[in-house]
Amino acid sequence: MNWYDKAGRWAEEHRAQVDVVGTLLTLLVVVPLSTAMSSGYIDYGLGTVGTAPVLALFALLTVGPLAVRRTRPVLSVTLVYAATLVQMLLGMPLVLPANFFVLVALFSVTVYGPRWAHLVAIATGLLGSALLGAMLGLQSGAGNTIFGMILSVVFVGLLFVATWAFGLVRRARRETLIALRDRTRSLEVERDQQARIATAAERSRIAREMHDIVAHSLSVMIAQADGGRYAAKADPEAAARTLGTISETGRAALADMRRLLGVLRDEPDDERGNGGAAERTPQPAAGDVTALVEQVRASGMRVSLVRMGVARTLPPGTGLTLYRICQEALTNILKHAGPDPSVTVVVTWERRSVKVEIDDDGRGASADSDGAGQGLLGMRERAAMFGGTVTSGPRPGGGFRVMLDLPLPEPRTEELSAP
Repeated sequence: MNWYDKAGRWAEEHRAQVDVVGTLLTLLVVVPLSTAMSSGYIDYGLGTVGTAPVLALFALLTVGPLAVRRTRPVLSVTLVYAATLVQMLLGMPLVLPANFFVLVALFSVTVYGPRWAHLVAIATGLLGSALLGAMLGLQSGAGNTIFGMILSVVFVGLLFVATWAFGLVRRARRETLIALRDRTRSLEVERDQQARIATAAERSRIAREMHDIVAHSLSVMIAQADGGRYAAKADPEAAARTLGTISETGRAALADMRRLLGVLRDEPDDERGNGGAAERTPQPAAGDVTALVEQVRASGMRVSLVRMGVARTLPPGTGLTLYRICQEALTNILKHAGPDPSVTVVVTWERRSVKVEIDDDGRGASADSDGAGQGLLGMRERAAMFGGTVTSGPRPGGGFRVMLDLPLPEPRTEELSAP
């Protein structure tokens, strides 16, 4: 932005002060020049109207309204036009220095006023130029009336039209700048809103992942620790195996935590070239449900996995959702089902969906809750993101059941023909 644009922007922001100061400076020049023209007026029987004080007054009435030419453009042009008209009808000198500022009033109302106002202003300005021609004809004599009118209409009328046209160009540019400024402001607001929405969504996603990782791993470790404490006296080898399972579960949970928190860091790989290895580890998928069941089975819980139908490769988000819901359901069983529950995980692959049913014969709905049901709510939210549903509740005959139904895209021919 150059100095001219900066000055224009500053003047636009302080338009009221600039107009008032500019009008006062103009009056300091125009009023003395007008009083110097106190001779040569025409008297139509209205008395002496061409004296210096009267001319100074009309110069003030013509230029003074320009102080509000941008803040109140319609009022300004009305007062300027009215003062000039009265001056002409009273037979004062027909062209005072102040009369040239009629064009400034026309320009201001064209740029800053409503559309109807600048149309009325140009129309009355052209009528005023015709009236000026008639007055010049009367002042010069009957023989010169036609010549004076033609001169006024052509010359003064062209001045009005040129000023009006320049004002229209300036008005269009101003409206364009205002539209661009409003659009920029709207885009900034939309960008901030999108950023807040994205931040909230990312926080929710990270919270779900943290809950799944920490809750599942800690539940397995607690179950192993409790079992190892009782087995330590009778079977030291079982206690050692239990400690090994706790160690493996803790390491896996730590790796998952590093991978999850790695997306929050923007650091380059370390000098050894192996930085970010944990971050590059793929997220769990549907095929990892088998390893999940084995991990829970290693904690001492009786878990059986049943697979029905032809397994298919799922998109990363869908596969992660299936895995996390199974993980959350098994974690809830570890925490709430009571001692030695029997668990069955059934994964059914259908043409348009994959269904997972997780049943246990534990305490069911009578189990004590350690929270506000955030685990079940998180499962429903995960499934809903991919168009699926999760239903949960007590199972007939005792226990608890969680059922997941995830829609799938149409299978390809090679997937249907796979063994």
